Amino acid sequence: MGDNMQGKRIFFIILGWFSLITGIIGIFLPLLPTTPLVLLAAWCFSKSSERFHNWLLEHKYFGPILRDWQSSDGIPKRARNRAIAFMWLGMAISIMIVGRFWATLCLVLIGLAVSVYLLRMPTRTEPDKPS
Repeated sequence: MGDNMQGKRIFFIILGWFSLITGIIGIFLPLLPTTPLVLLAAWCFSKSSERFHNWLLEHKYFGPILRDWQSSDGIPKRARNRAIAFMWLGMAISIMIVGRFWATLCLVLIGLAVSVYLLRMPTRTEPDKPS
């Protein structure tokens, strides 16, 4: 039974790193969604490695995404709107590059689903930064 638990732990660590690396690539390639992949990585690490999970939570760039997601306060409204805008911009670029009907249809359906999901999430307003 111990071997089975160790096998699951290794599987989740590998899946977590694969997801995180793919999410990082998604920063530069519009077809890969960064935030869901980072969230998946955090979940995988929470099931397999406290050290990797804590590292990700404290990461300069990914930590705020994860802490916002885990908090009951919601995500910043500005970040949500920016995510939706960049997602649609990336999808529009992908649609122009690929130029296939089924790919376009799939991208639009995915974009609509993600947009609805993000628009239904609780949001919070960020305090104004001093100038």
